[in-house]
Amino acid sequence: MRLRRKIIAVTAAMAALTATTAFAFPSAPVDQPQPFPALTAQALAARYAADSRMISRAARAASRAGNQSLASSLAGMRGEHFIDFNPRGHGLAVEVIGNLAQATRVAVLVPGSDTSLATFGSRGTASPAGSAQALAAQVRALNPGAHLAVIAWLGYNTPSTLSTAVLTSGNAGQGAQALRPFVDDLARHGRQVALICHSYGTVVCGLAAPHLPVTDIAVIGSPGMDASSVQALHTTARVWAGRGTGDWIRNVPHIHFLGLGFGQDPMAPAFGARLFAAGNGGHSSYFLPGSTSLRNLAYIALGDPAKVREAGR
Repeated sequence: MRLRRKIIAVTAAMAALTATTAFAFPSAPVDQPQPFPALTAQALAARYAADSRMISRAARAASRAGNQSLASSLAGMRGEHFIDFNPRGHGLAVEVIGNLAQATRVAVLVPGSDTSLATFGSRGTASPAGSAQALAAQVRALNPGAHLAVIAWLGYNTPSTLSTAVLTSGNAGQGAQALRPFVDDLARHGRQVALICHSYGTVVCGLAAPHLPVTDIAVIGSPGMDASSVQALHTTARVWAGRGTGDWIRNVPHIHFLGLGFGQDPMAPAFGARLFAAGNGGHSSYFLPGSTSLRNLAYIALGDPAKVREAGR
């Protein structure tokens, strides 16, 4: 009876918090991605130019509206290579680092909570643009001749850390629905794909994983993948997990109760992932230049598992 009362109390409290959060953080409509371009130099150049013009218009609109932080972020995105951009709602942005037309492998970076157009490149290597650039630079240092492109994929509405949505898989499910066709398109064009997923983005990758045509799935700073084990992901990919010793995510309870939480810790032996060394950094430190985690992620992106340093070594 005491346990039952506790469950009822927790349920009521979460329902009240959800209602309050829904008012404070109204949901935006889910934006649709642009049609996938042909992966030729000419088609990609046309898409990059078109999206750069869209970004310029969005930056001017944000400035006129007085949203200077967004305007500044968008101004920094102009002239870069985007194969998708949409300023409506929370915004979508998919940036390419490297030569996608000639790449044989592609690493897709899936970010976690509190990621938006305003933060896409404003937090250094803790932002999608910065982490993609750092990974691409590390790959070039390790294998200058590698035909690999890195994609910073903000293709879904990420939840706010200050909302109950970050405790559920609702946004992650929408992200998985968008990620699957994106990866399928890359694979259909002959690219081998590795997913590198951070924080709440690891939930997205867990939900997208079943039968997805990828060679590797690497999760860092994961609260769980909404799966009990690698076997439950129904994937033939190599599944990797890493966590810095200074990452606060290690203190998050790994539960799945009344729709809250994401289940087993991917770092747990019972989960069955390949554990790689991630150094002593914190939750936002995985792509810092010179770090153990970045070096290992680069080898995973390259599809070179023999050179990935295992955890504890």
